[in-house]
Amino acid sequence: MREISRRSALLGGVTALGAVTLGGGATAAPANPFTLGVASGDPSPDGVVLWTRLATAPLAEDGMGGMGTRAVEVEWELADDERFTRIVRRGAETAVPELGHSVHVELDGLRPGRRYFYRFRANGHLSPAGRTRTAPAARSLTSPLTMCFASCAQYEHGYFTAYRHLAEESPDLVLHLGDYQYEYAPNVYVAPGGNVRHHVGPETTTLANYRQRYAQYKTDLDLQAAHAAAPWVVVLDDHEVENNWANLVPEHPDPGFAQRRKAAFQAYYENMPLRRSSLPTGPELRLYRRIGWGGLATFHMLDTRQYRDDQACGDGKKTCPERFNPKRTITGAAQEAWLLDGFRSSRARWDVLGQQVFFSQLDLKPGEGEKNDMDAWDGYAANRDRIVDGWTSAGVRNAVVLTGDVHAAWAGNVHKRWNDPESPSVGVELVTTSISSGGDGSETRADTEAVLKENPHIRFFNNRRGYVRTKFTPHEVLVDYRAVQKVSTPGEPVRTKASFRIVDRVPHISPRS
Repeated sequence: MREISRRSALLGGVTALGAVTLGGGATAAPANPFTLGVASGDPSPDGVVLWTRLATAPLAEDGMGGMGTRAVEVEWELADDERFTRIVRRGAETAVPELGHSVHVELDGLRPGRRYFYRFRANGHLSPAGRTRTAPAARSLTSPLTMCFASCAQYEHGYFTAYRHLAEESPDLVLHLGDYQYEYAPNVYVAPGGNVRHHVGPETTTLANYRQRYAQYKTDLDLQAAHAAAPWVVVLDDHEVENNWANLVPEHPDPGFAQRRKAAFQAYYENMPLRRSSLPTGPELRLYRRIGWGGLATFHMLDTRQYRDDQACGDGKKTCPERFNPKRTITGAAQEAWLLDGFRSSRARWDVLGQQVFFSQLDLKPGEGEKNDMDAWDGYAANRDRIVDGWTSAGVRNAVVLTGDVHAAWAGNVHKRWNDPESPSVGVELVTTSISSGGDGSETRADTEAVLKENPHIRFFNNRRGYVRTKFTPHEVLVDYRAVQKVSTPGEPVRTKASFRIVDRVPHISPRS
């Protein structure tokens, strides 16, 4: 990162930078490179990451977004006010083709608990402005935290209206728990009632494919609004690479899968507001990390894809004795040790797991016997027990698990022993529905009543599309499940489907009128 003088010309008017000479001596500014919006992420008490990616032709098949192979200087500016009259910092970065012309400005030295505004300039064009903030000072409990979390946005299945409403909540922080984009070729994955728009390009297997697909998603103005509203903290799930992949095991036999995963991780980093510590090394991408929010909350962000054992018994939803094997892991040994150590050292009021797949046991077969999802923590039951034992033995004050993946909203209690509903509740799980995946959805499903009866620890289910809004205070967490009736038509209003409360030191969820 290179900072430049306050007196340097920046973002204040049109310049001739990169002008193109036309016939007759006339000139015209080049095309706008800020078609993918702006974002920020991974806030700390003294810093945050600012992001953009240049693309004058976002859907170009070569994945280069029309930017070619030349490097481009991108100037950035950070201000105390949205009119940019009080400039705090400014500087310049070089957007290089090797990183898809993405820009990651990793700031430090800022004041804790402060809201800032930022923007970029390149080739004579000014980007949209984004709003971000730093985390509160360590151990601070003075400010409540409004945090929204979301998952699963299949572009073909519906409009991203829920992202627009999420932006309008004016959150302090957004967590995205995976399936930010989908890898399928057009009309391979079809929503009930049909797809309302279509992917460009083939199934994503190469770096060019993934770059093009991210660019298509990021041209969506509702998604751009959500990114510009607040800093995001992101983790990926399966569709950022391929459906139901596990470690280096693809869904279907593929001798080139390691190279595919490498390309997918590269594109993911290029398109997310991540720190340099998450820059991929070949097919490896370090995503598990902790984000502190003063003394109020610690977010333990997990990666349940990259280090897991292959799904048991051929994957799917079934009864499978192998899921009890104590050697099976969804986190990998190193990440599990990191998480348990984080529990032991935590002094936060709320310890929050931001992760991808259903954590609590979910028996999908009414009556005798069980049917569980082998792609979720049910397929790694002993690993789940060790995590629950870890937070209880460490004396974690309040444990809250946040989950995506399943395209429906759920809320429930986490019991000390998943197969004993009489064992004490030791935490809460909040599961967000999808932004669009699965199409319009419904209020219930045909099996809802029977499944809820089979799983008394589950207290809520809804099958519409949306996100979860939370408000953390030292004394409680207020939870609102927000949803739209349709994603097949744009601009639908958002409604609250259910509201809950989690009280400090009371590890179960309660309805709130």
